[in-house]
Amino acid sequence: MSAIGTAALGPPPLSRGDALFIDFDGTLVEIAATPDRIEVVAGIPALLQRVAGRLGGALAVISGRPLAELAHFLPGYAGATAGIHGLERRTVSGAIERPPPDPAIDLVWPSLRQFAAVTQGVLIEDKGLAIAIHYRGRPELAEACRRMAEQAVVLSQSRLAALPGKMVIELRPTAADKGRAVHAFLAEPEFRGRRPVFVGDDRTDEAGFAAVNRLGGVSIRVGAEGESLARYRLNGVDAVIGWLESFLAAG
Repeated sequence: MSAIGTAALGPPPLSRGDALFIDFDGTLVEIAATPDRIEVVAGIPALLQRVAGRLGGALAVISGRPLAELAHFLPGYAGATAGIHGLERRTVSGAIERPPPDPAIDLVWPSLRQFAAVTQGVLIEDKGLAIAIHYRGRPELAEACRRMAEQAVVLSQSRLAALPGKMVIELRPTAADKGRAVHAFLAEPEFRGRRPVFVGDDRTDEAGFAAVNRLGGVSIRVGAEGESLARYRLNGVDAVIGWLESFLAAG
């Protein structure tokens, strides 16, 4: 992974010929102590809906959260969405694509429940198709959680992969990542032939950055810190919102 420092350029303006792929936590909303405590600023769902309309429907929110959670936090946004890193998708038409759970998920639950029971401050989130190990309240537990995730991968017979994020480690089937989600959307009529633009803030977004880079698109990392494949930077959630609003203001 190549490093892009804090002096990286701000992104180019979004244009009507683009296909926009945008993360949720840390990109459209600030990170919270626990996943259920985020605060979605009023107007965000409507803003996304307006941007999607200006792009002819070529906007997809791509998140590690399940689709049901995204629908709950974004009422009024009816556009394309990918949940659990692309394992489940809602198309522009509203059709839902969701595979059955991988049986490997059941193999790792006993160990994860035991780990959470004896490790105060760790939250194990059941996403149905994936599992998240959260330790935001106890950042000093990062190494213990990493070891637990590695053990879970072994227990799953390597059918699950561990993906570190901001104070979280995701365990999800190896076939799922945000880059694959980008390619799946780009095969649909609303997105086909457009310049892909991906905006995200975390290591879980790097696969999306890699995908759009390979396609000659625009990759944007939210936040000034950390190495990334992204070629541009926005300072934070407020900067992302301002960037979207400037696209609408440009007419």
